[in-house]
Amino acid sequence: AFRGSCHYCGVEGEMVPAEDKPGTDHDNLVVDEKIESTVRRVSRTTHPSGSSEGTTLAAEILETFKDLHMDHTWTDSHYATLQFPSRIQRNSLWMVDLQGEVLEEIPLEDPDSYCAYSATGTATGGVVYVNYGRQQDFDWLQSAGVSVVGCVVVMRVGGGVSYAEKVLLAQKAGAGGALIYPDPADIPQDPRRLGLNSYTAISEHVHLGSGDPFTPGFPSFNHTQFPPTQSSGLPVIPAQPISANVASKLLSQLTGPVCPRGWQGRLPYVRCVLGRGFTSADGRRIRMGVYNTMTPVLLNNIFSSLEGRIEPDQYIIMGAQRDAWGPGAVKAGVGTAILLELARTFSNMVQNGFYPRRSLLFVSWDAGDFGNVGATEWLEGYLSMLHLKAVAYFSLDQAVMGKTKSHSITLLQCQTIYSQAEKEGGSWKMWVTLIFYFQFFLDSRPYPFVNTPLDTSGRLQEVLGGRLGVVGRSLGELVGLMVLRLAHDHILPLRITTYSHTALQFSAQLNKHSVELQARGLSPQWVFSARGDYSRAAETLQEAILNSDVQDETMTRIYNTRMMRVEYYFLSQYVSVVETPFRHVLHGRGEHTLSALTEHLSLLTSDPRRFNEALFRRQLALFTWTLQGAANALSGDIWNIDNVF
Repeated sequence: AFRGSCHYCGVEGEMVPAEDKPGTDHDNLVVDEKIESTVRRVSRTTHPSGSSEGTTLAAEILETFKDLHMDHTWTDSHYATLQFPSRIQRNSLWMVDLQGEVLEEIPLEDPDSYCAYSATGTATGGVVYVNYGRQQDFDWLQSAGVSVVGCVVVMRVGGGVSYAEKVLLAQKAGAGGALIYPDPADIPQDPRRLGLNSYTAISEHVHLGSGDPFTPGFPSFNHTQFPPTQSSGLPVIPAQPISANVASKLLSQLTGPVCPRGWQGRLPYVRCVLGRGFTSADGRRIRMGVYNTMTPVLLNNIFSSLEGRIEPDQYIIMGAQRDAWGPGAVKAGVGTAILLELARTFSNMVQNGFYPRRSLLFVSWDAGDFGNVGATEWLEGYLSMLHLKAVAYFSLDQAVMGKTKSHSITLLQCQTIYSQAEKEGGSWKMWVTLIFYFQFFLDSRPYPFVNTPLDTSGRLQEVLGGRLGVVGRSLGELVGLMVLRLAHDHILPLRITTYSHTALQFSAQLNKHSVELQARGLSPQWVFSARGDYSRAAETLQEAILNSDVQDETMTRIYNTRMMRVEYYFLSQYVSVVETPFRHVLHGRGEHTLSALTEHLSLLTSDPRRFNEALFRRQLALFTWTLQGAANALSGDIWNIDNVF
């Protein structure tokens, strides 16, 4: 990415580049072999948070950062409550009769797989197949008269909803337990063609939130006196991942109504029916037992930084998850490898005369598999200062993995990354916001091994056709260029007008329902006014920036601060941070979000009986004032704010 900008020569294939010395031309500062070597090292064995393997890896990364001669390197520690499988009693599945007597134990085949933060205990009932476990799936079942109350629901991985969302929706529908399996229709299961084994389950956490669920909204430092509270996103029903084989055994014995079109998977010997009962006439049911245990764990986030020379209190942050339940080649290895290569590259640049205008932070996060616990606890600890200091965040997690063509960015060859980036972003105007998740998906071949024991560097290399180093380097170079722009430009390259288009699209939706709204005495005028204020403020600031003197340090600082505040003000201040962890009205989850408001609005025509006018008025008001607050933040001084209606 920085060809010709400095001179460097390094040792190939080393994770700890202590011997690197400047002095010789090197075409690519991001080195293929180093990326491959680090991925192999990180994914050498399983290394979950709190394990000896995880602790050893954290110490190695800390030493790597120290050897790079960064300005600052430190560890930020937290005590968090994590959930692991019990060492005493394994999670189990049984077939029982009407009296609860065990008829048969159904082996789980992959006994180490589990759903972190599942409720513990047993659940017994009939079995209902609920497709992907989406809201529309449960709505269809209700309309068809199929009740899941007290049942164990079986659902497929995928469908655009996380495990946590699936379990919460099942819980709301009255289910007693949840089993989640990978269907061959969604996840290839032919090992001869780099597919998942049919006896492998996929683990994932089921906390509908982020961070330690027992310290929602505040950091879990060891010295904090925790109040007796827990996240509202913790499920109250047990959940367990199962393999395709186990799902096939259960679903092949079901009786009941035939599934609707589109619900049929590709499990062998399974005729798609909804259940509740089994073909046997003895009234048999399923009992599931989940015995996971909560454990306090010391988490260590590893930080290293290069201090900016002009605006050191402005941070460009790059981060990657370090822990993994399995080997974690994709889950932790690739992100960690690119992170360390970027740190090494920028460190060498600084030693050769380059200096960043703003500070660069490189972070190795702990407990990512449990819901970004390490990252969230750090954010909660320093949010009051970070919202004015963190310019952008680049997540390198799962940065390289195969994926289907349905994703927004599909690259057929690694050499097309740059041309594809131009198409997606308009030349090199790759704009980022405060939270910027950046992922590339290579080839049309999916990578089904994440969160399984099969997520190894060997399989990743095979999926990528032996191009792991090349692909990782290309991605590192691209991220490096964007970081370079953000660290160097006087005016931050943040496109603040993007949200104007989002608000405009919602205004169009309101217009479509204007007759129904007026019949109920509802007016969208306040939303239109707030949208207009935001659009005018964004365009005015954009115009002022274009006409400004970028050498005027005071003015550029004012402009940058106003842009950085926008994301902060899109965090709804009208919902509790304890009850609602994802508060962003455009990217978050919950009734305060624009997506929830739009979905509720659609009920005016699709199902007027379910339209809740009081709730809609509240949703509309809260979104309007959040949008107005963002517009006011962009406007700058209070005498520039127009609140005349």
